[in-house]
Amino acid sequence: MQKFALIIFFIVITLWSCNNDDDTNNTVSQTNITLNFSHIWDDTAITNHDFNTVQYTNEKGDHLSITKLRYLISNITFQKPDGEKLVLDGYNLVDVTNGTNLSFTPSTTIPTGDYSKVLFTFGFNNNDNYNTNYPDLNTALWSVPTMLGGGYHYMQLEGKFIGNARTETGYAYHAIRAVDNTGTTQVFQDTFFEVDLGPVTITDDATFEIDMNIAEWFKNPHTWDLNILGNMLMPNFDAQVMMFDNGQNVFSLKSVNQ
Repeated sequence: MQKFALIIFFIVITLWSCNNDDDTNNTVSQTNITLNFSHIWDDTAITNHDFNTVQYTNEKGDHLSITKLRYLISNITFQKPDGEKLVLDGYNLVDVTNGTNLSFTPSTTIPTGDYSKVLFTFGFNNNDNYNTNYPDLNTALWSVPTMLGGGYHYMQLEGKFIGNARTETGYAYHAIRAVDNTGTTQVFQDTFFEVDLGPVTITDDATFEIDMNIAEWFKNPHTWDLNILGNMLMPNFDAQVMMFDNGQNVFSLKSVNQ
């Protein structure tokens, strides 16, 4: 009888150990995600050290400089193959002019595994785009006047260009939510957009290296004419929609380092 009880004891211990091993093996690690943003003009790297010099040529043929570049990204999302979405907390105002916030690590971690898409939003979506929400962005002079719909900028790109006048002329390529003020009530069109970085397998803390090709803002699908569309673009509904169109191919993923 004692021998039988001993056998049962060892069987129970063995089964418990196996189940415990399975639980350990099934534990999913949590990882940190970092997005690093770099900037190019087609194949030429750009930093703030390259600002304030007329040295770039847009698709139309105008020569231009960059004196300011700031833009907002939000809603970093990892989508699983079954469609479940993990949205990471936070947003980031990338300030190339001052060389700040070029790298962003959300406070939220994600589990290792396969993801069918990695996404982020250029600007804010409509649920977030209220300028009472973010005092830090108000301090950064990032808000949009109420007469233009309120909320926040998506991007401020400024510089000088040599166009038809053959002299250096300032331009301000500012992206916001498109607003039409011509009627009795304001009419809006969404101009934030999602950037899809494609599928990825996360095995450890991961750093995404992302390029913004500034030249794309001026060429695809609309060849941008700074002589016509160089300033006062925020109240220009059609210009904002064109910016939305041109922005679709601006960002690209260079690599994921783990």
